[in-house]
Amino acid sequence: MTTTAPPATAPPQDGVFTHRQILTIFVGLMMGMFLAALDQTIVGTAIRVIADDLHGLDNQAWVTTAYLITSTIATPLWGKLSDIYGRKGFFISAISIFVVGSALCSFATSMYMLAGFRALQGIGAGGLMSLALAIIGDIVSPRERAKYQGYFLAVFGTSSVLGPIVGGFFAGSSSILGITGWRWVFLVNVPIGIAALLVVGKTLHLHHVRHDHRIDWWGAASLIVALVPLLVVAEQGRTWGWGSGTALACYVVGVIGVGLFVAAEHRMQEEALIPLRIFNNRAITITIVGSVIVGLGMFGGIMSIPLYLQIVHQATPMSSGFMMLPLVLGIMISSIVSGQLISRTGKVRIFPVLGAAIMVIGLLLLWRVRADTSLVVVMAFMLVFGLGLGNTMQPLTLIVQNAVAPREIGMATSSATFFRQMGGTLGVAIFLSILFSSAGSKIQGALQQAVPTPAFQQALHDPKLMQDPQTANFVKALTHAGQGGGGGGAGGTGILNDSSVLGKLPDALAYPFRVGFSDAMDLVFLIGALVVVLGFIVLLFLPRIELRTQSGMQAAAAERAAAAEAAAQADHDVHGSEGAGAGPNAPMAPPSPGMQGPDAHGDADSSPSEDGHGPGRHAIAELTAPAGAAASGDAKNGDGADGDGRAASELVLAALRRVEARAAGRDLSGQPTGRHRA
Repeated sequence: MTTTAPPATAPPQDGVFTHRQILTIFVGLMMGMFLAALDQTIVGTAIRVIADDLHGLDNQAWVTTAYLITSTIATPLWGKLSDIYGRKGFFISAISIFVVGSALCSFATSMYMLAGFRALQGIGAGGLMSLALAIIGDIVSPRERAKYQGYFLAVFGTSSVLGPIVGGFFAGSSSILGITGWRWVFLVNVPIGIAALLVVGKTLHLHHVRHDHRIDWWGAASLIVALVPLLVVAEQGRTWGWGSGTALACYVVGVIGVGLFVAAEHRMQEEALIPLRIFNNRAITITIVGSVIVGLGMFGGIMSIPLYLQIVHQATPMSSGFMMLPLVLGIMISSIVSGQLISRTGKVRIFPVLGAAIMVIGLLLLWRVRADTSLVVVMAFMLVFGLGLGNTMQPLTLIVQNAVAPREIGMATSSATFFRQMGGTLGVAIFLSILFSSAGSKIQGALQQAVPTPAFQQALHDPKLMQDPQTANFVKALTHAGQGGGGGGAGGTGILNDSSVLGKLPDALAYPFRVGFSDAMDLVFLIGALVVVLGFIVLLFLPRIELRTQSGMQAAAAERAAAAEAAAQADHDVHGSEGAGAGPNAPMAPPSPGMQGPDAHGDADSSPSEDGHGPGRHAIAELTAPAGAAASGDAKNGDGADGDGRAASELVLAALRRVEARAAGRDLSGQPTGRHRA
């Protein structure tokens, strides 16, 4: 007789996936992650062209803010709901919402309409990253997971290079197939998203046991109240003024929202969107705090490098994407190397600490970059910075996933992603404010040195400059700003709002502006290095951590098996006791394996056990302890992370209560049943 082998994508009952099954699932996950990663880079490249076409240049920040708000708020919601109801349905929903939002964005006729559709798109984007990482935690153990992270870093690396190239191509095309070029920035997501839906629907098959939980709607509502004003002021504060009345109102509402959120989470306890008890775990707390701080400095560096390339070296968005390759290469090299070492040794603590230290070195090297520094040198410094990033990103996620029970991987992953996004948002807001608030004075200082030189004066009075309206207006504004004797100024030229004119100016005229921008970016790199130093100090307090060798599904399967075995053992003891007590001539039940002493002889009907509990409790203790050790013994994080064992104990004890009730002749409500009724 021949047997048919199960399909490669069928979910194994023991939770152990083959390498082929893992790679098959990874295809769908990577396509979903590629959607979100590509969108962030491609839209950023084309946003100025989009704003010009929709006549809303002064409203372009709202397009970014709307997407940021909804994606950040949705992230913990996706994680929590997927823990309760399962991952596949929500991952498909996230892709679907993202695709629908992308299609609607292509039909926008105003910046406000585009902002609304981007908000819908952001809801889906919030689930793409966090759910993909949670699914990885379900199918691959933390220790083995590090070996697969190269696949995902390839996605990020490809998107970071392709994004500016594709975005620049679409933005520079007036029409493609009869549709305005920039609208393809969003339409390109539709075929990719449909392909991802087909692949995920066919390959992603995960076993899930639903847990009955209340949904923390109050926590979600208070989170919205907290984050909306804080994210808005982070994006708009530089325009409004950080101390303006509008900004102060946002601060007050945000703080009130944070207070309401903490109160809601405290009241919901285990059902909370982000349970406060996770912060009692030292590994989780230090990892999250370190992620926020390191993320703040990291995004400051990542945001400044493309600006340096495009403003100081006049690189196009497409060419700057290629120039960022050393950074991407550094991330991939260090991630693959650290992943292999983590998989072989199970040690993870050293890598984020080492990564933060290398990031500090990279940022300090970038701090020494000047306007005339060779691009080869700049890219070498970017490589060092990337080597540091690759050692911090994935290990920090592994630590958080390793420190919680398997049924909470979604919550833990989305919480870590949420806090990292908040740190990144804060970093971008702070460092952009530092950059543009200092650029004016830096340019002013460079102009004071350049204006008296013959080369600058000759270039300033070049008749060719007056033939181009943009350069003519710039020269007039610069001359007018310099009539006060200060040697010219940056503010009156509008250079801080539109730097594209620098590419049309003679080198002698453009050089002081490039020096000013370069010096302002040096300040950003220096402050970023100091921030990452603080993160490095925080990460030094990470406890000793060894990654467990079970995936989330393996641990869950072990819990179910332990519960079933313990319940069967207890039921066997009860029936053996009843048989022994049925009459003086009834045969005594044989001792169950692993039991000794009075409990082995089935005396449950005569008296309770020595600790006051019913029959079989000692057997339960023996069975539960190994289950807990198997589930969490490898997850040594300094706090005795026993979430997996505790989950098994809860299942076992619930089964035991039913068995004891039947043995005592009553149901769970205390009413007599069967032969014990009067």
